[in-house]
Order: sequence, then C-alpha cells, then structure tokens
Amino acid sequence: MSLVTTEDFKAIVLENRPLIDVRAPVEFEKGAFPTSVNLPLMEDAERRLVGICYKEKGNEEAVKLGHSLVQGDVKRQRITAWKGFIKENPNAYLYCFRGGQRSGISQQWLEDEGVSITRLKGGYKAFRHFLTEESERISAETKTLIVGGRTGSGKTILLQKIDNMVDLEGLANHRGSSFGRFITPQPSQINFEDALAYKLIAFDAQNHKNLVIEHESHNIGRVHISKPMYANFMKGGLIILETPLDVRTQITFNEYVSEALDNYRESYGEEGDAQWAEDITGAFSRIKRRLGSERHISLQKIFDDAFSRQKESGDIEGHKEWVEILLCEYYDPMYDYQIEKSEMTIVFRGNETEVIEYIKAQEV
Repeated sequence: MSLVTTEDFKAIVLENRPLIDVRAPVEFEKGAFPTSVNLPLMEDAERRLVGICYKEKGNEEAVKLGHSLVQGDVKRQRITAWKGFIKENPNAYLYCFRGGQRSGISQQWLEDEGVSITRLKGGYKAFRHFLTEESERISAETKTLIVGGRTGSGKTILLQKIDNMVDLEGLANHRGSSFGRFITPQPSQINFEDALAYKLIAFDAQNHKNLVIEHESHNIGRVHISKPMYANFMKGGLIILETPLDVRTQITFNEYVSEALDNYRESYGEEGDAQWAEDITGAFSRIKRRLGSERHISLQKIFDDAFSRQKESGDIEGHKEWVEILLCEYYDPMYDYQIEKSEMTIVFRGNETEVIEYIKAQEV
C-alpha cells in the first residue's frame, strides 16, 4: 500500500490544517508554518551525527545510523507523540525538509501502528516556495488601500473593524516605532513571511476588491517586508486618518503606558514597573540623536518625575505629559515630512467613521 502525499498547499492554508514538523528543533526554530508543531524524528544532536555520517560515508550509512539512534524506547516515545497529536488533530499532515526520508520514515512507522497520515510532497521547501510565490502574486495583483496618519491616530484600532485588512504590525508583533516593542519576542523573519502569506492567501480567497493595510516602513522592528511585496503594497492609495491630539495622546498613553504596564507586571511580577521604566528609558536613548540633547534631557526628566509619582501613589496619569510632547515635537514633524516627500497619492482624509465608510464604499 503506497503512502499518501499531497501538494495541495492552498487547501492547507485555507483549512488551517494542523501540521506535524518532524525536522529537528534547530530547523524548526529558524522557520515553520503557522499551524505546525515540532515533533521531531531526530533531536538536534542525533541529526548532527547523522549529518556528519552522510558527509563522510554517504546516504546508506547515514540512514543506518539514524535507525540505530532512534530505536527502542526512543522510537516508541517519538511515535507516541505523533499519535497523541493525530488523535487530537485527526486531519493533520506531516512534513520534513524536502518531504523525503524523515517524513517518509515517520509516516511508515505510523502506518505500521495502524495510523494513516498524509505527508507533504516536497516537504517544507516546496510549501515555503508556494507561500513565497503566492505572496508576491497576490500583492502584485491586488489593489491596496493604505491607512496612514500621525502616531496615535488609532490606525490599528480602525483596521480591526475592517474585514478586508491584513494587520502587518500584528503579524510582526511590533508597533513599528522605538516605543513599539512588546515583551514577547518578534517572530523570525521566515515565520513572519509565512504568517503574512497565510493571511494574503486567505484574503485572496474572499474575492475582495481591495486589501487594506497600515502605512508601514519596509522594516517593522527586526522583521521586514520583502522588497517586491513592499513595492506592490505601496502602489495603493493613501488614506489619512485624522484624529484630535487629545484622543491620540490617550491612545498612545494606553499602548505605551497603561497596557504596557499590565503586560510587564504579568511577565515580571513585582519587577514589572521597574523593567518597563528601564525599557522606556532605553527607547528615549535610541531616539536621542533625533530628539536633540536638550529635548532628550527634558523628556527624560518629565518621565522620571512621572515614574516617581507612580511609585509613590500608583498614579500613572503623569505620563501623559511626555507622551503628548513626544507626539507633537518628535513623531508629528517626522511623519508630516515623510508625507510631504512621499509620491503616494492621498485618496481620502477623514475621521475613523468617515474612513471606514470610504473603505466600505470601495468594495461596492
């Protein structure tokens, strides 16, 4: 009985099909698919020994060594892990790097146990190639509407109210500014690209007329949008979300201070406030050159005073002062300059309600 394979990668994406990645952990950490879990056939040390053997003695001896390393209780543990996942996810598929020996062996061992599972033809490499090509195709063929606006305008909040959007900052786990870091790390570059591809393919299947994204730079923290895709995205029309300063200050305060403190306290416990203050101070330092020495010292002093008040009484409202100054004297001039120099066509300006209505009208 021949073992079943598939190369219907589009269906895998649209179905959010669970995947078992039997590559070694070191391979998985470099990049994997959004719906995959790492249940390796060989651990890193075992893979390394087999790799050395392959280089020195060839494939046949490497396979023999692999079987000798993964046998008995070790083999039983690996099979048990796969069976447990398949029991919870009976529609799961299996893959390794090229869809050959490791996934083939894993698939056969499961078949010997009476458990059938489909493996990806061409493995990780083929699926990854499909995602990359589809991302570039969709970005090239799709009209984009790009939501811009000054920092704190509520662009991300607005996006969550739009069906035909892709949240680039959400996928990158970063707000796209010096103060935009989250406690949890950003995804690897490969994971970001794969997650973006999943979103684009799902979007493409819904037959929308426009893809709505936030106005981003090429880099979002430590990850970046590929040059071909970024060029395609930026061909769209620019929508400027206009929000009053007091609202922008509150939105930014919520993100940089209130919500951030909650996250830091959850992660660091009693040290959360101090760790947050250290990271905010680090963010001020990163933009010191652009702020200028005098303004940097002034903002740091306002922050320190607000943090002292926070430690004494728990009142965090004092942080709104430096947030507002940062918006007015740092972010606003920089954004306005970028818009002035930009060659993008501004197709609409308005408040949140007006922008949402405009976007929805473009789908009719």
